[in-house]
Amino acid sequence: MKSFLSSSSPSSFIALGRHRLVSPPYWLFILLLFMLFVSFLFSEDVLSVFQTLPRHPSKSFSGSSKEKQKRHEKLPFAIGETPEGCDVFSGRWVKDDSGHPLYEESECPYIQPQLTCLEHGRPDKEYRNWRWQPHGCSLRRFNATLMLENLRGKRMMFVGDSLNRGQYVSMVCLLHSIIPQGSKSMETFGSLKVFTAKDYNATIEFYWAPFLLESNSDNAIVHRIPDRMVRQGSINKHGNNWKGVDIIVFNTYLWWMTGQKMKMLRGSFEDEVKHFVAMETEDAYRVALRSMLEWVKENMDPKKTRVFFTSMSPHHPEGEEWGEPGANCYNQTTPIEDTSFWPKEASKSMMGVIGEVFPESEVPITLLNITQLSGYRKDAHTQIYKKQWNPVTPEQMANPRSYADCVHWCLPGLQDTWNELLFVKLFYP
Repeated sequence: MKSFLSSSSPSSFIALGRHRLVSPPYWLFILLLFMLFVSFLFSEDVLSVFQTLPRHPSKSFSGSSKEKQKRHEKLPFAIGETPEGCDVFSGRWVKDDSGHPLYEESECPYIQPQLTCLEHGRPDKEYRNWRWQPHGCSLRRFNATLMLENLRGKRMMFVGDSLNRGQYVSMVCLLHSIIPQGSKSMETFGSLKVFTAKDYNATIEFYWAPFLLESNSDNAIVHRIPDRMVRQGSINKHGNNWKGVDIIVFNTYLWWMTGQKMKMLRGSFEDEVKHFVAMETEDAYRVALRSMLEWVKENMDPKKTRVFFTSMSPHHPEGEEWGEPGANCYNQTTPIEDTSFWPKEASKSMMGVIGEVFPESEVPITLLNITQLSGYRKDAHTQIYKKQWNPVTPEQMANPRSYADCVHWCLPGLQDTWNELLFVKLFYP
């Protein structure tokens, strides 16, 4: 029997055309089903890209592609670039007794007592002596003089929670030693801390805003509220204090991780009866990040200013993750060596939100992807060697693991590496 399409007579083609108008042949249905299947298959592939962060998150996001970044003029503050193919966030920790720490705890008076581990009796010091070594390239050494010269007449600000405050204090410690004693100051104005390098007319600042949006946890001192709530569309409540900065480093993550849905307020915190919507954490996080991007678009000039975002800081509450059941960060003295390790407490779904939202930015944003490299550092937390917020009970003292802080980091230590990476991506993007 001849194939339906094998006929070459004009009348056959005319008949075929008529047939299409009345009842499409079976092969068209098969073709359409095949096209739908392929479309669905590839859409699944595209969606899966955003389930985890891009493999090379050191790129500045603006449409997320390297080609789009190249169309921008040279990024402000850049004096060079990282070698092609070098991902400074992928590497391993190596012992470096001669080059690290970059300063001594006793030399920096700005470290808050929640982070001064040696002062509070930590017996080991090796946590300060690890250097991050990227695969296939070297990390440029932090240069305080270069940083201060480029901050002359400018403002640098860290915005976020206590982990971002630790990174801020680390930056101050890295810079202050080359500034004469009478030419620097540290002041606090509510949610804002300001370190001033007077001879440079420069400030390095920290602004407490754990959700970036207005929340019921915004008091810089009293903010330990279990039933957390953020107000939709409120980025300017805090953002008005960020205007005019030249370099801004955002972070927000830890305070979202309550294990419950996030309450999104649809009115004012002054309202007697508060109306809110309970949202999945990822959805509420997405709202906050998009609000941040909108603020950046309206207030940061990509020809003069730089925007950074520090990814989630992991913690180490369960030793089973690294093969030590019953343990946590307490009494840990060496990093995890398994380079495939991913800390369970660092949510990949939240990282997926970053990978989804940041490519939407119309202003270049550089992601400091510190999550996995910090995940290796189970040894670098403050553990029990810090000023405790509440008196330690006899029961806790009998079991130090029970009150170890496996969230925050000793200084000097890991967060100095975060700033080494910030230094590299600022001057060598």
